[in-house]
Amino acid sequence: MTDLERLLDLQANDTAADQLRHRRKSLPEHAALVELDRKERAVRAEVAEPQAERDGLARDQKRLEDEIATVEGKAAHVEKQLYDGSMTSPKEAQGLQADLESLKRRQGTLEDEVIDLMERIEPLDEQLAASVVSLAGIDVEREQVKASLAASEVAIDGEIAQNAAAREALVDAVPARLIAEYERIRGGEGGIGVARLQGATCLGCHISLAAAEVDVMKRLPADELAYCPDCGRLLVR
Repeated sequence: MTDLERLLDLQANDTAADQLRHRRKSLPEHAALVELDRKERAVRAEVAEPQAERDGLARDQKRLEDEIATVEGKAAHVEKQLYDGSMTSPKEAQGLQADLESLKRRQGTLEDEVIDLMERIEPLDEQLAASVVSLAGIDVEREQVKASLAASEVAIDGEIAQNAAAREALVDAVPARLIAEYERIRGGEGGIGVARLQGATCLGCHISLAAAEVDVMKRLPADELAYCPDCGRLLVR
């Protein structure tokens, strides 16, 4: 086997390594994680407005409940004045009774408003609770996909390591100057530095060479390098 033919074996090894790295980057789990992120953003966007509405209603409910507590406190104070035996003036008692009734009416109005708010909040809570379930499901699925991705990456990394070990032996079998030339060409030709000349066709670019060019190449000494005039790759003839 000539050095150029050994270089073809190295090229096959490097092509396999490139394919493995591409496979690693293109694992379906990557796309699945992107899709799950999109779903999560969609769910959060869908409930952003209901959540804001629910928060506003909750603030209103809290304000009303605080006001009810204040009214209840005032009513309790008025009742104490009315019934603790300290009241002697009928006119003053009548005024306090009117105040108490007004406070009770105000309390009833406020409680009705709270009930109305609670009724408006209920469907929003149901919608938000459903979104929590959806987000939890997305999180579970994401963890499953991450586990699958990790397992797939470990498997491919094992193949890459085996490939790298085999490459060392291939490199050792080829003169350093030829390896350097191969690497130079490979770096600018899409990862292909050497190709076989099959008949008149370069299998690197799949272009047929002129008969005269092929004839010249085949007359070259076995150790002299030949290059494809179209793609510039080393040719194994």
